[in-house]
Amino acid sequence: PIKGAEGWQLSNPPIFQLAALKASLDIFDEAGMENLTIKSRKLTGYLEFLLGEIEDNRISVITPLDENLRGCQLSIHVKDSDKGLFKAISDRGVIADWREPDVIRVAPVPLYNSFADVFRFTKILKDCLK
Repeated sequence: PIKGAEGWQLSNPPIFQLAALKASLDIFDEAGMENLTIKSRKLTGYLEFLLGEIEDNRISVITPLDENLRGCQLSIHVKDSDKGLFKAISDRGVIADWREPDVIRVAPVPLYNSFADVFRFTKILKDCLK
């Protein structure tokens, strides 16, 4: 055997892992990339709108507002906050990401998130900001 990382090289892809990959790619084919892009923009736009409706000057979206310059993720700057806010929303079932010192990243993914999920997130965030 070859020592180090070089010893892990394969001359052919592992068939069982490819089977799982094929199944996931079939889901994307069935949904259609154009449909996923459309829903992504609508979900993220809805999230942006709802965040703008939260009357709290501590939050601001720092991701580009132009939908052509971003994906589905919005980075939310939470002034004067710490990871406690992130923990609070996580404890209520929100799957997001925290970036030091005060940014929560949220990505409504069109393949499995709904408009109700986006609404629920903003309600949870608003409640946790109190």
